[in-house]
Amino acid sequence: MDKNTFFDNHKSDIIELEKLLTSIPAIAPEGGGDGEALKCGALEKWLKENGFENVQRFEAPDSRVSAGVRPSLVVTIPGSIPEEQDNGRVWVMAHLDVVPTGDITLWKTNPFECVEKDGVLYGRGVEDNQQGLVSSVFAALYLLKNGIKPAHTVKLLFAADEENGSNYGIIWLINNTKLFRKSDLVLIPDGGDPQGSTIEIAEKNLLWLQVHVMGKQTHGSRPDSGANACLAAADLTLRLHNLEKIFNKKDSLFEPDYSTFQPTKRAKNVDSINIIPGEDTFCMDCRILPCYKLSDVIDKVDEQCREVEKIHDVKIEYTCPQKSESPATSKDAPVAKKLADAIKAVHGINPRFIGIGGGTVGAELRREGIDAVVWSTLDDQAHQPNEYCKVENIIKDAMTLVEVFSR
Repeated sequence: MDKNTFFDNHKSDIIELEKLLTSIPAIAPEGGGDGEALKCGALEKWLKENGFENVQRFEAPDSRVSAGVRPSLVVTIPGSIPEEQDNGRVWVMAHLDVVPTGDITLWKTNPFECVEKDGVLYGRGVEDNQQGLVSSVFAALYLLKNGIKPAHTVKLLFAADEENGSNYGIIWLINNTKLFRKSDLVLIPDGGDPQGSTIEIAEKNLLWLQVHVMGKQTHGSRPDSGANACLAAADLTLRLHNLEKIFNKKDSLFEPDYSTFQPTKRAKNVDSINIIPGEDTFCMDCRILPCYKLSDVIDKVDEQCREVEKIHDVKIEYTCPQKSESPATSKDAPVAKKLADAIKAVHGINPRFIGIGGGTVGAELRREGIDAVVWSTLDDQAHQPNEYCKVENIIKDAMTLVEVFSR
């Protein structure tokens, strides 16, 4: 059966799977939820009922949830080359968990009831990341129902804990299993644009700083008898922002095309205007081009802290609540070329490669030397009230994945 006919015939099945998945909240304990176990079980049952025979379950221990574990699933479709000899296995990695609803009054429908209207599905998780999950399932189902053996082994990964750092998901899988090989090609359908025209191959390095400045509190009229922590913090804030002038290379892959060092959160210090604070705490969100090592950036941060200490007679301590760096996937990597060719064949467009400032699980794989790309056709509804996805995008991306599997 040709692809168009197959997906037209299965449109109602696609919608029903979205409805099933949406009806089972899979929220991490950090968001007040009980994890992915029920949703994972429902998906596993659906897969087996629809002919998928090789379904493996991997469980990361987590005592905070009632199941005691955070499960991930791996579905394998054997390829023409025996898997043990296959140096080009293709992975499609989606995630099971969703974020909380946020302000429920902003929703026009029940977030955990997938509602269809004019080819659009509304509900929490329908796009992030059930769109990519369902696309990969039905692309694999196309192979299964038509007796097609793909060129290489195809593996679908439905991971836990993507929304809260992946410690119980991809990071746990990397550290506790031998699932992955450096020769694997990994496609992550968890980001993109309405035309499906961009392939993310790189991320800026991420550095969060929380800086605590300790001086000596005094009366506003006697700055000479104290050490103004607020003034020292302001000085240091500008110095850290000005690191953009030191780490000043540009890369057109990214938007903006330069490294950014931005002050963000600031803690409350004193209660009155006429008190010079003895302590001040502020935070920085730094997104740094991958051509720079974070260790070199941190050396400069430390250098600025020591200078400000001397000038203002204060003590400065800082921590890094988040720190992440990863190499880029090459535009010439097999997964990038294979996906680009498939997009051109199905969508009729020449995709462009981009880098992003945010973080994805692609970074975890790239750090392991595994090439990963992030791509999908979507309206970027992640984490928003009235989140939606278009059925036509699910189908179009499934057809693109079939093309990838065939190459």
